[in-house]
Amino acid sequence: MSASRSPRPPLATPASAAAYAARADAAEVGAVFAPLYKQIKRLLVTRLDEGEWKPGELIPSETELAARFQVSQGTVRKAVDALAAANLLVRRQGKGTYVATHNEPRAQFRFLRMTPDDGIPEPAQSSFLECRRARLPGDVAQLLEARPGDPAVFVRRLLTMRGRPIVLDDIWLPGATFKGLTAERLAQYHGPLYGLFESEFGTRMIHADERLRAVAAEAPSAVLLGVEPGAPLLLVERVSYTYGERPVEVRRGLCVTDGFHYHNTLT
Repeated sequence: MSASRSPRPPLATPASAAAYAARADAAEVGAVFAPLYKQIKRLLVTRLDEGEWKPGELIPSETELAARFQVSQGTVRKAVDALAAANLLVRRQGKGTYVATHNEPRAQFRFLRMTPDDGIPEPAQSSFLECRRARLPGDVAQLLEARPGDPAVFVRRLLTMRGRPIVLDDIWLPGATFKGLTAERLAQYHGPLYGLFESEFGTRMIHADERLRAVAAEAPSAVLLGVEPGAPLLLVERVSYTYGERPVEVRRGLCVTDGFHYHNTLT
């Protein structure tokens, strides 16, 4: 007598996979002690990090999300409101809610705080002076939560506004994440740098911490910025983070403040 075989489990179909994901999402709600809307917010951020909804894409409606997470529509709305306030999502009247993207014009001013003294913001023009493979120096590695000597990409660029150089940026990026970034690719790209990181390297800058201090221009940077050696500059050191509070960029910008100023709104 031949041994009986156990029936094979059914193959997963897209519909069954979606149903499984919905059950998993619902199971996570209530698994930790936190206000319900914060749990939904955390789950939405996780799905954004995993790429379920790409930058610029429409996310499911609040009704659909409420059914998926098995919570009220009001709870979902509160979570979505919090993510919109954090610039992770964008509500569009009559169209729905979309994943925020750095390629939107309004997003370009979120991370550029240098403003003409007349208060009229303008897009800055980028000139890339250098892009090369490098090793992380110790101080930068610490900020990126990496090890000194780890592979990195180093980028130097000059920002101009109204025909004047205003910012000289030295940018350090993790080598593994930005493996394909080259001087040629930067020269071909026309748009915000964070838009390139988002669309081609799957890395979206969510927020940044900055430290500011006054410095004197050294000779090499003075030449590039069109100022005298010893002229006062503003040094802005930024650490940018993606989902999960992962640091993915260290940027040190030397800023000209003759006719320009650093502007920030605190809420």
